[in-house]
Amino acid sequence: MLTQENALKFFRHNPALSIAGIEKEASLPSGTLRQAVAGNRKLNENHLVALEGVLMKYGYSKDLYQKARVVSVVNHKGGVGKTTTVSCLGEAMANKGFKVLMIDLDPQGNLSQILGIENPEVQVADSLINDAEFPVVEIQENLYLSPSDIDLAKAEYELILLTGGDLRLKNRIIPLLSEFDYVLIDCPPSLGKLTVSAMYASDACLVTMLPEMAAMKGVNTLLDKVHDVKKNLNPMLDIDGLVFTMVKKNSVHDNIKEAIRENLPIRIFKTEIKHLVDFQKAQVMLNTISKFSGTSEAAKLYADFCNEYIEYLQLVK
Repeated sequence: MLTQENALKFFRHNPALSIAGIEKEASLPSGTLRQAVAGNRKLNENHLVALEGVLMKYGYSKDLYQKARVVSVVNHKGGVGKTTTVSCLGEAMANKGFKVLMIDLDPQGNLSQILGIENPEVQVADSLINDAEFPVVEIQENLYLSPSDIDLAKAEYELILLTGGDLRLKNRIIPLLSEFDYVLIDCPPSLGKLTVSAMYASDACLVTMLPEMAAMKGVNTLLDKVHDVKKNLNPMLDIDGLVFTMVKKNSVHDNIKEAIRENLPIRIFKTEIKHLVDFQKAQVMLNTISKFSGTSEAAKLYADFCNEYIEYLQLVK
């Protein structure tokens, strides 16, 4: 039978649904569902039975959203907004009520550092190489991090030699998938063993791209690698799409964005992340973007992208 937790999760994933309309279809007392969605009321068994039949018409099933969607944020170019996207998108999702795990899979450890975690006692490398428990550190409500530092560089080399090196990340996070709604993996700026391991463990890739010529020239190499992993390791791997980052209002960026939209056979998200100094300021202060300035344009851009991304994923499902 439908549980209140699953009902609320369905509404979080489908924000366009009319709460009042669903309430009326299910013949629930006025205000009952709205209060439940706001966290101020518990639905009884009769409410849930009536609600389940209605939600099934809108795509609900008991198996939907029972495990996290794992997304590798990828680009083999450095400085194209992967880490910023993982931290800001993860926070935007958490602010909407989703439970999010961010995995720092870059030996530079930038994601861990900007979130205030340096020299972690237990890090991702310890789990991949030494079978330690996979580290999960709470950053704020609904938002968690699996930290890394330079030790991960040594682990990447060792994974090449170890039995099942490509499988280890996937195997370590499988027990966690039922605890989260989304897992976002911050991949290193390379197409080496760590990025391949991330793709093997993922349901999809999200590409971040700075609209400049150097990044444009390398994007086909990246897509070829994704397709190679899909063909030989993970047939379920998809590409959710590409988001432009660090965008400036000039003719160079405008022309490259137009060329990418016309020529790349993947989804290009409408929301564009502008080049804004608030992202750097937040990282210097070791704050997430909303904690640094929840009303800033920077925070709003990732909130908008989060909404667009979640809406797209419902079409996928």
